[in-house]
Amino acid sequence: MTRTLHVYKTYGADGWGGVERCIAQLLRAGAARGESGEVLTTGAHDHTEQVDGFTVHTLRRQLSVASTPMSLRFLSRLKVLATQFDVIHYHFPWPWMDLAHLLGSVNTPSVVTYHSDVVRQTGWMAIYRPLMHRFLSSVDRIIVTSPNYLATSEVLARYQEKCSVIPISLDPDSYPAPDNTKLDHWRARVGEGFFLFVGVLRYYKGLHVLIEAARRSGLPVVVAGDGPMVGSLRAQSRDIANLHWLGNVSEEDKAALLRLCKGFVFPSHLRAEAFGISLLEAAMHGKPMISAEIGTGTSYINIHGETGIVVPAQDPTAFADAMQTLANDEQRCTNYGRAAHQRFTKLFQADRGADQHAALYRSVLQAARRGA
Repeated sequence: MTRTLHVYKTYGADGWGGVERCIAQLLRAGAARGESGEVLTTGAHDHTEQVDGFTVHTLRRQLSVASTPMSLRFLSRLKVLATQFDVIHYHFPWPWMDLAHLLGSVNTPSVVTYHSDVVRQTGWMAIYRPLMHRFLSSVDRIIVTSPNYLATSEVLARYQEKCSVIPISLDPDSYPAPDNTKLDHWRARVGEGFFLFVGVLRYYKGLHVLIEAARRSGLPVVVAGDGPMVGSLRAQSRDIANLHWLGNVSEEDKAALLRLCKGFVFPSHLRAEAFGISLLEAAMHGKPMISAEIGTGTSYINIHGETGIVVPAQDPTAFADAMQTLANDEQRCTNYGRAAHQRFTKLFQADRGADQHAALYRSVLQAARRGA
């Protein structure tokens, strides 16, 4: 049985975005195979607790700069915990994690999932770049979530020989099925046949494009989620009656909305959107998708002309036209949705992802034993 420590800057109540959901899926899939996993993270205060049946060690952050939480106790805690696990699984980017790994001289076999290039904090790269490359050079293997990202990342071009492509995967059984009461509730509130977006409202999500596409198309659009951009986005869309803002919804509500929608819209326009778990959830539910080409995993999930439509980034006219195409062609929607589900089943099932991660862990451990 392999014991794995996942390391990321937020987890549980202190953060629940795509990376955190990825870690949760890895923990569940590993547990189903008899593997043991825990999480080391930062938060508002020191505590160790059970989150969905897994131990999460949280160290209080004293400061956060450029989306980088910093915790002094984290530096020493990683060094101590690392000796208790077979593999350390880092989740990049988080510069404080890189520093802790290097200062602690962590020699436990290690892998890192490279979730994204540093996109927004480019002004800090002159300072961070040497640290980043020392960290990436020191880990045993780098996991990239799509061949698209591996092919387009300037950083990863230096590490091709140690990279393995393992897509993020999901377990459909971990998602609730909506009952008729939920379906009737949302049918009465937003109807059926709308275009759905689900996600945290962050700067790279491209909601400003979706707002303009809704304005131009006149088609019903439902946005489920909250986040730092909500105020400005709602102000931008104040005069659009066909755009509905729901705020955060439960997992069961999300499943009901996915059941009722015509298609899933995902307008992310920057490389910070390295994969798109919400897009993957839409594929799991057999929904046609519209996304933007940004050279990342979004175009690995959504194949243009097969599972949906891929348009140029930051092009509201193209996005609106794609929505009109799906709205006016029911057979195309059906074909795309069926192909999306088939692609999900083939490439993104949790069982497949768990097997790939387990094989990589074994390879890293065997290499460490040979070198010992």
